[in-house]
Amino acid sequence: MQDLSEIAKRYFAAWGARDVDAIVALHTPDSQFQAHGRGTAVHGREALREEFAHVFELYPGFGFDERRTLYGTGHWVLDWTLTFQRPGEERKGVHCLDVVEVAPDGLVSRKDTFFDFAELKAAFGGERA
Repeated sequence: MQDLSEIAKRYFAAWGARDVDAIVALHTPDSQFQAHGRGTAVHGREALREEFAHVFELYPGFGFDERRTLYGTGHWVLDWTLTFQRPGEERKGVHCLDVVEVAPDGLVSRKDTFFDFAELKAAFGGERA
């Protein structure tokens, strides 16, 4: 039986360190990621590497505050706040929800991120994020 809390702890640590290679290493080779409302799904480690690097560019000083994590069979749901700070601006936050599926080998096979788009739009001063 998988210890999803331990898998999630490693995954959160990689994101917290902003280590794209460590994040991608925790995904299956054919993993899928989609930031819903921002674009289409990407598949495979190379596409994930590019997409996650873009996340760190889009949200300088990327951080996250965990609100709660709900564990199910082979998945978790993370209720969190994405935080970032653009140069010369105050730190901002956007409420997000992740649904993360984990393969039997303990690697992430799919990650779907959903944003509070009213907060996101406000955080970017009305610009598209």
